[in-house]
Amino acid sequence: MTEQKIARYLAVILVAVPLALSGPAFGRLPAQEKSPAAGQVKKVEDAIRVLEEMMKESDKSIPVGLIRDCAGLAIIPDVIKAGLFIGGRHGKGVLLVRTKKDWTNPSFIDIKGGSVGWQAGVESADVILVFRTPRSIENITEGKFTLGADAGVAAGPLGRSAEASTDTALKAEILAYSRSRGLYAGLTLQGSSIQEDRKANRNFYGMDSVSPRAIFEGKVTAVPEVAVKLRSALAELIKK
Repeated sequence: MTEQKIARYLAVILVAVPLALSGPAFGRLPAQEKSPAAGQVKKVEDAIRVLEEMMKESDKSIPVGLIRDCAGLAIIPDVIKAGLFIGGRHGKGVLLVRTKKDWTNPSFIDIKGGSVGWQAGVESADVILVFRTPRSIENITEGKFTLGADAGVAAGPLGRSAEASTDTALKAEILAYSRSRGLYAGLTLQGSSIQEDRKANRNFYGMDSVSPRAIFEGKVTAVPEVAVKLRSALAELIKK
């Protein structure tokens, strides 16, 4: 066998072996077979987990009455805040609207913000925002929405027995709850912007174009099962 033939055989082996090892037989699926909505399905699953975990402890949970009477709820798992002199935060989550009888399907949202000052560290926090009025949700459906500027935001009271009428923080349109991990003492959301995540909505519902308004009005036809699970979790929660 000539040196040229040996070189060709080696080239074929070097190409063929990695391709074979990346195939289904070795537990890997080609990239094109991965569902476009896989990331969004995982995000909704995380939202269900965050909701259930943050409601476990009666003395530290969101009062059920606030959720029962709210206009909408945003669940944003793993909001990341990091900074050294100039800080920032970013997270993706879902927003659902409360109707008279049920919860709508989720619309995906994106939260971003920044801050300047002496700070160092990284913090990850699960965040739940309780929207007390339809006006604040309407602003999100119309475009970018800034917490603290377009609507007041304050830390919400804790405990199932908290009396909303006696808490001055409840004058705010939006109540924020967070479960933080990391070096920061807390997560400040003032000045953060919330806007729809159009690409996530398209992937999740399999439509070329779908607006939050269409989702909230029940105009989407193909609804993934995980969205139904999230709605069911919220429905069970307010029955308690």
